[in-house]
Amino acid sequence: MVISITEALPIIMINNVDYTYKSGTKALRGIKLNIYKSELVSIMGQNGAGKTTLIRTLNGLLRPNNGNIYIEGENIQNKNIAQLSKDVGIIFQNPEHQLFANTVKQEIEFSLKSFDLTKEERDQKVQNILEEFNFKRYEERSPLNLSGGEKKKLALASIISRDPQILVFDEPTLGQDAKEIKFFINLIEKERQKGKTIIIITHNIEFALNFIPRTILMARGKILGDGPTRKILTNLSLVQQSSLILPQITQFKKNLEEIGLNVPEDLHSREDMVKYLSNIIKTNRKR
Repeated sequence: MVISITEALPIIMINNVDYTYKSGTKALRGIKLNIYKSELVSIMGQNGAGKTTLIRTLNGLLRPNNGNIYIEGENIQNKNIAQLSKDVGIIFQNPEHQLFANTVKQEIEFSLKSFDLTKEERDQKVQNILEEFNFKRYEERSPLNLSGGEKKKLALASIISRDPQILVFDEPTLGQDAKEIKFFINLIEKERQKGKTIIIITHNIEFALNFIPRTILMARGKILGDGPTRKILTNLSLVQQSSLILPQITQFKKNLEEIGLNVPEDLHSREDMVKYLSNIIKTNRKR
């Protein structure tokens, strides 16, 4: 059972974090944020908003110039990258940056190298991951010879094998077909059932509206809004400030509301919009 937010303790606490690159670019400005155990959260904003910089501070790839970050109550400045990688698993947008081994099987084995496992335990875990991600037939194939979607899935499998409590995905639906997106959605729900905390960086507003309960909206290194996804992403002022582009269906819904129609809050797909408009037409014909 997924733990409710009211019952959970903050697993990530970010307190007044600033980060400035050596070039002088201020990427994060006074970030204050709590994320709770078993939450599913999206971080959204245009390129340069500070999203990727923020997640890189969670596992020590970047160290804040000011402020503190706590993972499970412990200040991460006291941990190195290897230690933090056991707590926070990040799957970046370009999977090739995370693939190093000669074969798919060796990639999974490499991800478990720093864990205190017997050979039997490691071999069993590798086989379990290969089966879960449908990689058995590819286990001796070079990761470089996989398709783009398969490379992303292999990077994901490598991180999942480490069993971190926090999973971070950078644009997981980008370049993925419907089947791959469905696999990803099923996977994150499965991980949430284990109590994992999941953070997703995405530009895909429709995906966020349909699947992610909470959204953090960023621009110019600051948090513009933080709350229920449907409330945040239907606030035109916030969305415009973030420079995101609303999906056509969301903009159309807003236009209908402006002329007085009471459009259901949970209507975010074209199929649902067609049904809604068809019902209105049928109702008007009967009058």
